[in-house]
This record gives sequence, structure tokens and C-alpha cells, in this order.
Amino acid sequence: MVYNPLPAVVLGGPPHRGKSVLAYSLTRALRERAVPHYLLRAYPPDGEGDWFHEGEQEVVRHLRIKGARSERWLPLLRRDVARRHLPLIVDMGGLPTPEQESVLDDCTHGVLLTATKAEREEWAARFAAHGLVLLADLRSDLKGENSLEVREPVLRGVLAGLERGRTASGPAFSALVDRLEELFRPFADTLYRHHMETAPVELVVDLERLARRMGRDPLRWEPSDLAGVLEYLPAGEMLALYGRGPNWLYAAVAVHAFPAAFYLFDARLGWVMAPVLSEGLPEPGGPLEVQVDHSESAVRMRFLLPDVYLDVEEAAGMVVPPCPSEGLILEGKLPLWLWAALARLYAPCLTWLAVVQPQRASREAGTAVVISSRGGPPVGSVLFWDSER
Repeated sequence: MVYNPLPAVVLGGPPHRGKSVLAYSLTRALRERAVPHYLLRAYPPDGEGDWFHEGEQEVVRHLRIKGARSERWLPLLRRDVARRHLPLIVDMGGLPTPEQESVLDDCTHGVLLTATKAEREEWAARFAAHGLVLLADLRSDLKGENSLEVREPVLRGVLAGLERGRTASGPAFSALVDRLEELFRPFADTLYRHHMETAPVELVVDLERLARRMGRDPLRWEPSDLAGVLEYLPAGEMLALYGRGPNWLYAAVAVHAFPAAFYLFDARLGWVMAPVLSEGLPEPGGPLEVQVDHSESAVRMRFLLPDVYLDVEEAAGMVVPPCPSEGLILEGKLPLWLWAALARLYAPCLTWLAVVQPQRASREAGTAVVISSRGGPPVGSVLFWDSER
């Protein structure tokens, strides 16, 4: 095992105690403080992401992919935790199997979130067996009141009301954010320099710096920003994107760079190049499934990852449906490098191409951002369609 100095903090506790809400609340608070890190959901993956907390709840329940077809994801997950390129918050899930629990061997610290003495003892023993340093021992109380009981050496307190659609708050939560910042912040400058120095191309676009140059909030990219981004960047030249941004932004820049190579920084993998896909008839049981719906004005392709965790090396040459003659809407819960690959395959042969961002979806209609257009809807416009079709 290769030693990795970057911290990996596990959130542990039984199901239905609010770990996913806490995880999202922590990563949101740390982003607002510009603390480099990555939230990794390490339970049997079900397609959750920040979109599951930020989007319209009826829509995200429809889009969520529950469970995985197999445990092919587990060794890949362990590999990525061990080789982490940023400090991690790891949402462990409430019912890990012994095989899934092996992920803890590659982590460094733990945060308990339990409601009873028995739950706490079970998870504390699990953390101790894997040598995790306990940062916080918190009690989840749905109807209780937030409180902070002890700060040192282990943070203790109550987190109340950790329900879907809400964010954590209170003195214990604020103290935990402070503690994670203290743990993660010292790595920030060194990591940034290393990531920039190891970039595979000369032109690297830092999305946070680009947003500030454009007078935008780097945490709040809007489709109306897209035309300005593409005008600012050189077209048809090899480039790389670094930093947090929506799927439609990455897809649009990947198309803008075409036919030159496009790279992006993946928090799990480091620098990766968008793979080249092939058009054809996908084989049943393959790593990527596609549902194709036709309407009078467009085709909608919804992509599913049956094993949820797709390796970038496995994707090279992967077969996807042929390019349609109409406009195309792409939908799914996919890694950014796969969004980039799909966009670069389809955009050159279409009048227009749009990408669904689940956070923007409403209960009544689906929404998609136009990322490429030649005589179709303007780039950056938002399209709506009947999400029940």
C-alpha cells in the first residue's frame, strides 16, 4: 500500500440518520470557504450526488438510480480512495458489507452520526478496528435541538432535523466545518501547484479564476454565462479544465476544443482525457445502457450506468447509439469525462445539442442547456419538455 498524506474523513452511522444530508451540508460549507476537497459517496452507489439535494425532489426521485448490478465498483472505489488527489469526505453508507468495509483501510479519520448507544458502540468499534482517528461523535435527533457539548479532544453534540431538502446547521455543525477546514486547508496551496504543474497541456483553465474574471460566482454558474466562456476561450485548440462546474459547462468546452484533445481534472482520477467513443448498437449487458425517446423536434437519450462506477479506461471505444438527424438532448448521472466524450461525438453532426442538469429540473418539465448549435436554439438557452414522456 502506498502512503497517501491527504486526509480521508469517513461519515459513519446506521441508515436514516442523515449522513447524506450532513455530507452535502459539509461539502457546501467548505466550498463556500474555498477549501479544496471532494465528497465521495462510497456505499453501494445509487447515482446520488449534490443534484439529489439541490434539485426538485420529485424529479430527483425519478432520476435516482438505486443500487448497482454488481460489486465491480468496489475495487475501483478502493483504488481511487487510496490514490486520492484531494482531501476526501467519504459517505460510508449505513449497511456496509465486510467487503465494502474494506474501504475504511484507506481512510484516516472518522465522524460518527448515531441516535442510540448501541448504534454508537457498533460504529465506534468499526472505526477503531480500521485505525481511524475520531474527529466527532454526534447524535442525530430528528425532532431535537442543535447543541454543542464538547469541542476537545473529540467534538460532541447534537444535529437536529437532518431531512432531505434541508441543510445541517447549529453550533455542532459549525464546529465540525471548522475542524475539517483545519484538517484540509494546509494542503491547498501545495495541491494546486502540483495539479497545475502536472497538467498534460499548456492551456489550463481554472474555472474558479475564470468565473471571477467574468464577474461571476464560481459556485453559481448559469447557462447565460456559456456564450461568454466560449468567446473567451480559443476554439479548436487543446486545453484542460480544472475545478468545479456543471456538466453542461464541461460538455460545451469539450466541444469548443474539438477536434483537438480535451482534458479535465477528475478528483478521483487526476488528469484524464475525454475518451473517443464509437457509434453503433450498444450490446445488451454492457457498461453503459441507453434509453432513446423520439419526438417531433428532438431525440432524447438517457444514459444509465448499471454498475454505476465506470472506469475511464473501460470507456475508450465504447459503443453508443448513432447520431440522430434531429436535435439531441442527453440525460443521465455520468462522470464529467463521459459527458465531454458524448458531446464531442454528437455535436459535430447535429444542428443542436443540449445537456440535462438535474439541479435545474422542475416537477412539471425537464430542462436542458444547449451547449452546441448551428442554426438551432442559441448556446446557453434552456429547453423544456414534458418529463413524463
